[in-house]
Amino acid sequence: MTAQDTLPSTRIGLRHALPFWSPFLLIPVVWFAAVSGGLAILLIPAFTWVLFTLLDAILGKDLTDLDPNTPESGLFWYRLVTLVWPFVQLVLLLTLLAYMPVADHLSTLEKFGLFFGMGVVSGTIGIVYAHELMHRPGRGERRLADLLLAMVFYGHFRSEHLLVHHRYVGTPRDPVTARFGEGFFRFFVRVLPGCYRSAWRAEAAMLGRKGLSPWSFLNPFWMYHGAQAVFLVIAYLLAGWLGVALILFQGFIAIWQLELVNYVEHYGLTRKHLGEGRYEHAQPRHSWNATQKASNWLLINLQRHSDHHTSPSRPFPLLQAGNVDEIPQLPRGYPVMTTLAMVPPVWRYVMNPRVTDWRERHYPEISDWRPYDTAANPMPR
Repeated sequence: MTAQDTLPSTRIGLRHALPFWSPFLLIPVVWFAAVSGGLAILLIPAFTWVLFTLLDAILGKDLTDLDPNTPESGLFWYRLVTLVWPFVQLVLLLTLLAYMPVADHLSTLEKFGLFFGMGVVSGTIGIVYAHELMHRPGRGERRLADLLLAMVFYGHFRSEHLLVHHRYVGTPRDPVTARFGEGFFRFFVRVLPGCYRSAWRAEAAMLGRKGLSPWSFLNPFWMYHGAQAVFLVIAYLLAGWLGVALILFQGFIAIWQLELVNYVEHYGLTRKHLGEGRYEHAQPRHSWNATQKASNWLLINLQRHSDHHTSPSRPFPLLQAGNVDEIPQLPRGYPVMTTLAMVPPVWRYVMNPRVTDWRERHYPEISDWRPYDTAANPMPR
């Protein structure tokens, strides 16, 4: 079954882009939680995880595609979402930090709970928007991606994603391709150092081809770490050492959200080894997708992940649902699936049979999958 309908570019406007602006409703939710304290703090994760899951159940799936040939000029209201958000998130983060010294009604635990919610915002929304911006050709948009990533102390994600993940997805050389049987927590402790190393090596290799040292100031790692240091200094000036702890905590929560999504997106979907270290080209069948309408609003079509890997420079509103009978489909949207990933036995119960069926369907000639499953995870659990 292919996409049910293609919306002509002449019908694209603010009305059609408006659902993708829904994450901006998080701003008053965050401030209501900050002012109210107590259980109101739970409204932040409830808005992202629970509300959009319920909306998915009510609104169902969406297979409608925009015309992929729509010119950039026709996507103004879509692109504006990602262009405005970095400044909104910056103001939100800094004003929350500045509020902490005078928020006497909040206990220390409540303050960390509030910044847990801020981490959910900067991970679920901020990093997803950074992902979109880093794929845009304009330098200004890439700098906005760097700004969002600096807020969560994960600047090297841009290098890792563009230079490593898109090239090596579905192979042992990609740290963020989760192996079959690998639980999320084992995956998480593996990818944190693995992504940093692979990003550094990729940038060093690029500089080496130009005859430059990896310590050259052209290495973006200087910018990544410099911007992150600036945020630590600002956090200290606004809220002291508590501010430093809070901003680092929200960064960790955001990274955790990112890596949950990375885990879900390619779990067990490995490319066939052709011998001598070569692998088949990445195909749409090497990404898990979801067509749930509301969560695609929240995640700006990130769940149309196969088309993103096929056309990495394609703007998010033009990503295609494709042939859902051929492209791997998750049973629920990413919010539900990332929650399941945090309970490995439940995740394996739901997903391992789907991976096995996928292997039998696409690679009946492969009888021994152990080299694929153990390449990066010698003792899967």
